[in-house]
Amino acid sequence: MDDFRREGLIITLDGPAGSGKSSTAKAVAKRLAFRHLDSGALYRALTLGLLRSGVVESDWEALSEQEFANLDIDLQATETGFQVLIGGEVVDSELRTAMVTDRVSFVSSLAACRQSILGLQRKAGKDGRLVADGRDMGTVIFPEAALKIYLIADLEERAIRRLREVGEDSPDGFRLAQQARALDTRDQSDSQRAISPLKMAEDAIELDTTRLAFEEQVQAVVDLAHRLTLF
Repeated sequence: MDDFRREGLIITLDGPAGSGKSSTAKAVAKRLAFRHLDSGALYRALTLGLLRSGVVESDWEALSEQEFANLDIDLQATETGFQVLIGGEVVDSELRTAMVTDRVSFVSSLAACRQSILGLQRKAGKDGRLVADGRDMGTVIFPEAALKIYLIADLEERAIRRLREVGEDSPDGFRLAQQARALDTRDQSDSQRAISPLKMAEDAIELDTTRLAFEEQVQAVVDLAHRLTLF
């Protein structure tokens, strides 16, 4: 595990859905001239790969690690991050379709699925200078990361953010409550699963973003990096 520290600096951002992990991690990586690893995109790619494979959904839970590996998910490094590939083809907008979004939570809960991309994620950090976001980056994927941040935010604020992502800037009370329930259900599923549950690493720093503007939460992480003299 010490190899991660020796080979380069890694910053992890974990937390529940809507806490601002991906957008914050991407901005922090840009500020520090690091690469950004969006682990969620890998699980979306696996989900898309399953949909394309023709394997019926009722059989997904029984798939082995090798069968998930056969979906041929890969990462290609870019200057700022990584492109996700399926069978050598770069995928991007296809990962955000409703078909994928509705199924990715279930797929990511499967032990064989998570194990199939463990090495791929760790390989992305072999040269360091990485900001990785997800739900188990600091606990499972990069346990020896130099700086671990655990982002939290109030449930209502997270619901508002999620709705803004899909263009609903002024949701009514019903839509807000609906989204909050969906996030709460996801939180419980993520935190109670047996494999790589959502939890804060013992040596992580908790950052509440509820009342922080986006630039403020990015700056908070950058400040922590400087304070710990990471580079």
